Formats: sequence, C-alpha cells, structure tokens
Amino acid sequence: MSYLSNLKYAAGAVKKKKRVARGSGSGHGKTATRGSNGQLSRSGAKRRAWFEGGQMPIQRRVPKFGFTPPFKIHYQAVNLYQIQKLIDAGKLDENTVTIEVLFQAGVISKAAQPVKILGSGEITSAVTVKGHQFSKSAIEKIEAAGGKTEKI
Repeated sequence: MSYLSNLKYAAGAVKKKKRVARGSGSGHGKTATRGSNGQLSRSGAKRRAWFEGGQMPIQRRVPKFGFTPPFKIHYQAVNLYQIQKLIDAGKLDENTVTIEVLFQAGVISKAAQPVKILGSGEITSAVTVKGHQFSKSAIEKIEAAGGKTEKI
C-alpha cells in the first residue's frame, strides 16, 4: 500500500545535478565546462541581453525616424447608423443628439474627448446632431433627412 510518505519518482524521471569544478575525476574539472579563456570563463560573468560583442548595437545602427505631433486631436468616431439605432430604440428625449446622449447610451467612451460624426449608414429621422466635426457625407445625409448639424 502506498502512502504520501513513501511515494517515489518513476525510474529515470529524476536526473542528478551536474556537479562542475569538483576535480579532474568528475569529468567537469579544470575549466569547469566554461572553455578556456574569455569574458564568460570568469566568475560573475554576464552579458546584457542587447550586447553584441562590442560591435555597434542595432539600436544605434538603425536611424531614428518619424514624428509624433504633440497637439494632434484624436476624435471618437460615431456613424449615422449608430445614431439611427438610438432613435429606433427610443433613447432620445427630444430630437437632438448631443455628446451627453451618446455617452450615456455607450456609443462613445469619453464625454470629454471630441466626437466626429461619419456618414456610414443611413439616417431617416429629422434630428439635430451636435458634434465637434462632421464628414461631408454625414452632413449631406442628415440634411437630406430633414435634420440639422451643429458644430460645438
């Protein structure tokens, strides 16, 4: 009967640790499997992961490029079909789509970030849409449905 106190590993499942630098009889004596000379044969030797043996490292060989404009405005995109879904679901109290309405409905994730209305999809209701930017197609479709656009 086997108990936790006398369990053993299966035969061949556990290898003995390689004991280096324990004399010539061990087979791993003298240089202790480190080769003969050089940086890595010394005690405490290590190289940084990005070290390339003294040659010019890749992060210095490859040129810097590109530019990130510091004052770029990142708009949240809202398509006309999303506005039409709000209208169909009855989430509008009046005929005005504002940023607060879009935020509360979960169409946009941040109320403080600017919103751009895009013309993907169709809109059938005559509503006033307020936003920071509008695409040309969005303006045409909103006005064709009898609505208005207002820039904030």
